[in-house]
Amino acid sequence: MIARLGPVLAAAVVLSGAAPAQAAAQPVPEVMAALGDSISTGFNACGWYVSCTSRSWSAGDHKEITSHYLRLSKLSGTLQKHNLNFAVPGSTSADLLGQVKKAVAAKADYVTILIGAQDACTRTEKAMTPASTYRQRLDAALAELRAGMPRARVLIASIPDLRRLWQAGRRNPLARTFWTLGRICPTMLANPSSVKRADTERRNRVRDRVIAYNRAAAQACAAYGPRCRTDGGAVFSYAFTLDHVSKWDYFHPSAAGQRVLAELTFKNGFDWLDPR
Repeated sequence: MIARLGPVLAAAVVLSGAAPAQAAAQPVPEVMAALGDSISTGFNACGWYVSCTSRSWSAGDHKEITSHYLRLSKLSGTLQKHNLNFAVPGSTSADLLGQVKKAVAAKADYVTILIGAQDACTRTEKAMTPASTYRQRLDAALAELRAGMPRARVLIASIPDLRRLWQAGRRNPLARTFWTLGRICPTMLANPSSVKRADTERRNRVRDRVIAYNRAAAQACAAYGPRCRTDGGAVFSYAFTLDHVSKWDYFHPSAAGQRVLAELTFKNGFDWLDPR
């Protein structure tokens, strides 16, 4: 499998501050682990307010998703039943180090990370995690992984564009109702019908923070070295629609959204050796 740099990815690379590079082909891992928040647990992708780990874009085993785990298993049988999911709904970057420790204990030699939406989806803008703190936490987690599993490979997926979610759902009465009653991501989704200057500027500031997180993640990955890859901003840049969002909350990816996440991150991540 050879990943190619398309126009969307090229634009995202500029956005993230990461430089495009041709990845050397890597041997298929023996154990993989998904780290992050509710997105990586497949939350609301198969039922009412439950994690659906089988539908996870990373370590899921449901054929509907074509996850990293299933794609790698197709290349080699070494990953059979070695797909671990240490992601936890509601996690922020502060929780990543603890998840990495679990991955190290499990001897995971391939780790996917998608975290940061909850760092931005706080009750107030003031409560959002500073980008510098986010970077420090990623650096600490990656240092722990390097110390415990020095040959592990890491894929860091970009955080989706939260403003895109507002744009996709702001004219949908059900989406607005769920966002308001559930107090979902209030920094971005509060007053969803409003296009007043104050609300528009607030949404832009939250989006800028997510961009800063993605840039920090790209920099942390570059500092980790050639065993780390990002998706080059492909997830952030993807123009998803409400068809990719769970109708249980109009926030988390649906099964269709998880499938897109798997496709974008896999093709823009590592090149894997086919052992056959």
